[in-house]
Parts: sequence; structure tokens; C-alpha cells
Amino acid sequence: MSKEITSRATDYSQWYIDLVRKAGLADYSAVKGCMVIKPYGFAIWENMRDTLDRMFKDTGHVNAYFPLFIPKSFLSREAAHVEGFAKECAVVTHYRLKNDPNGAGVVVDPEAKLEEELIVRPTSETIIWNTYKDWIQSYRDLPLLINQWANVVRWEMRTRLFLRTAEFLWQEGHTAHATAEEAIEETRRMLDVYATFAEEWMALPVVKGVKSANERFAGAEDTYCIEALMQDGKALQAGTSHFLGQNFAKAFDVQFSTKDNTLDYVWATSWGVSTRLMGALVMAHSDDDGLIIPPKLAPHQVVIVPIPKPLPELQEVASRIADELRAVGVRVKIDNDDQSRPGFKFAEYEKLGIPVRLGLGARDLANGTIEVARRDTKEKSQVPVEGLAAYITALLDDIQRSMFERAKAYRDDHITRVDTWEEFVETLDTKGGFISAHWDGTPETEDRIKDETKATIRCIPLDNPAEAGHCIRTGKPSTQRVLFARAY
Repeated sequence: MSKEITSRATDYSQWYIDLVRKAGLADYSAVKGCMVIKPYGFAIWENMRDTLDRMFKDTGHVNAYFPLFIPKSFLSREAAHVEGFAKECAVVTHYRLKNDPNGAGVVVDPEAKLEEELIVRPTSETIIWNTYKDWIQSYRDLPLLINQWANVVRWEMRTRLFLRTAEFLWQEGHTAHATAEEAIEETRRMLDVYATFAEEWMALPVVKGVKSANERFAGAEDTYCIEALMQDGKALQAGTSHFLGQNFAKAFDVQFSTKDNTLDYVWATSWGVSTRLMGALVMAHSDDDGLIIPPKLAPHQVVIVPIPKPLPELQEVASRIADELRAVGVRVKIDNDDQSRPGFKFAEYEKLGIPVRLGLGARDLANGTIEVARRDTKEKSQVPVEGLAAYITALLDDIQRSMFERAKAYRDDHITRVDTWEEFVETLDTKGGFISAHWDGTPETEDRIKDETKATIRCIPLDNPAEAGHCIRTGKPSTQRVLFARAY
């Protein structure tokens, strides 16, 4: 593996790219800044998507789909929103090509210019709220709880597979409510859904918090977030949920008749996670030999490898074991390849991050045992074939739990309280992670710290206690600590 994957200690950034490509998660596209999600990577994303989709539906949401193209004039209706996305928009100006009369392939037909340019959606608030105007008339139409699974385009110049690409996949929820209290409750509820998914399925501990005004979503009153920590000490925003107030309702004149028979603007939320979670999954858990995937999200939770080759009697036992595991809900693959050596297979399955590998040889068959290797710790043991299904289900639960506990221990060890600027800079440069420090609450100081250190305020934790202190940069009074970090 060392010939294929750069070590984390040598070059963490290159390790990540090597791993994403060598493990078959994604690759570069002919379109600069875009990626191809390969079948194995898409299988993991499907498990994420399907789990989240169930969680959304369990909280009363339904799926819909809205257009990819947004009239340019729509983005002009909410000033903060257009300011936030103007520099990232891809613009469609023409609708037809034609053959070049000089024989140089195809060219844009100048006769096919659109009357109004269309924006390839960077996010869907504007097109959705223009639609909601026709859907919402009365308090009886509320709450409106809709999610869509889609792709979006944000024209990034510096890209990295999964973490930042010009086009990516995501879901975006857009809800409408009769009161501010209901909308804020929805915003917090969906933040909790994201946190539960991250911790219980991705084995990724997160901090729930609210963004500073500088980091708030364009057009939102408040942005709530979950922040995670990667193995290199950098933070990654893993999900956001926005309380939009009445900003978009007013921009698109979405009013409803209240129970008191008066007109009011509806209150809104939006919330989303993207394929960026794939990058978080890789960076939070994997090692120099390849992926380490939490069992709940692994396309194959167990691989059975007959050794040295799939002889009929070994194949029969492997098939029986696979059937028993599938009967209790375990996703299983049997390796029927008779061309590759066992050592090569073991290395490949390590690289793919399959949580459990079962090695079955003639001696195992005679002894009624099987070799069980877990990917997260690389521990191996001989286990009786009798009762194997119960053993494996318990082992998968233990792997899932252990991965979370290990990541949490790392995260907790990398939350450092500092009280001076010197401590802040030293911790940032030597240890990394989250830094809990006082800030005077002004965007000017926040910008100054970012310019000088590249560290940003990741969030103001929701469980933050009040604490009198002084800003690490200006010395001005502060009432609470916030979490800073360098981030992806």
C-alpha cells in the first residue's frame, strides 16, 4: 500500500487524494473542477442518502424536485442572498449550437440568445419560494415540509475531490411555517437529525452550534451547524440548518391568511448536507493502508475469502455462512476470484475499508472455525463457525461503537482552552484542532484573526456557558468562548 498511498505523516493532503482515487471512490473529470463519483463511492453515498431520507420522512418531510435553472431576476430579490452567491454562479446565456461555417466544429448560435439569463442553481431558495407563493394561501397550508435531492453548481476555482467541487450532490430542505417559533423549532430539529446521523451512522462526533454573522448563510437570520474534526486537526462543516426568518417570504410575497383572518408573511427554514460528508468519512477514520468505513454505511460489511482458492467444499461453507449472515441483515460479499493470491486480496479489502474479513481455509474447515479480521484495529481471531452470525452482528456493533469512541477521544483531546493571543497562535500552529477562546463579538476582530492566522470561528456551541473574559486579540470584554479552527 505504501507504493500506492502517500502516508498521512508525509503529506496529509496527498494521502487524502491518493486514498479517494485508489479506493475507487471518485476521480477527476474532463470538466475542470468536477468529479466522477465511481460505483464504490456512490454505493457509500447511497447508504448515506437512504438513511437520511428515512430520517427526513420520519420527521414529516416529503420529497419534491425543482428546476435546475433559476431566472437571474430571482436572485436579485433578496439582497444578502445574491451578494453571497454572485461570485459562484454559472450563467446560461444561449440555448442552441450550430455548425461553424468555417468547419471548426460547433459554435454558439448568436441568434439563440436568451431574453433573460438563467443561473445554474447554487442553491434553490429563490426558485422554491417563487413556487411556494402559489402553494401557500392559508394557515391550513402550513407547515410545508419539503426536501429535494439534487445537484448544485458553485463555481469553485480551487477544488478537491468531495470536499470542494464545482458541481456536487446534496439534499436541501425548504420549509414554511406560520410562526417564528415553529420555524426555529424546525431549524433545531433538523440540526439534531444531522448530528444523530453523523454520530450514529458515520461514527463522527460533532459540535452543535450557531455561526457568527460573518459565517452565516446568505439571507439567513441564523445559521446552525455541526462541526467535525479531521485527523490533521482541521475542522470540517458537516451540515447546516438555517432560520431564514421572513426574508424570502417578503422577497417573493408569500403571505397567508392567519387564524385571525389577517395576512402575514410565512417563516422559513432551509437545511442541507452534501457529498462533502464523503470527504469527512475518509479523513476522520482512515489510515495509511486505506479506508476504514463504519459498518452502518459500508456497502459490504463482511467479505468472505476462501483460501487458497474457492474449492467446492470451501465454496459450499462460504455460501452457507453468507446466507446466515444475510438472514440477520448483514451485507456480505464472497470473493470467488481464483486468480489473485490471498495476500493481494487482503490488501485490497483493507484499502476498500470492508469492516470484517472472514478467511476460510481447509484447516479452518476441518476445525470448524474461521479467521475473523476486523479492519479498524486489524485484530485477528479464530472463531467457531457455529453461532458465527450472532458473533458477527455483535462485532459490527462493536466496530461502529469503537470507531466513534476513538474519533471522539481525538476530538476531545483537540479542544484546547486558551486565554492569550500567544497561546492561540502556538496552539494553532503546533496542535491544531478546536481552540476555545474569548472573542469580542465584532466582525472586524473576526476578520482580523482570519487574515492573520487563517483560523475562523467554526461555531458558538449551543451548550456554551456564560463566562466573563477578554478577547484574545483586542482585550475587549467578552461574555462567552467560541470555537476557532483552521478548516476545509
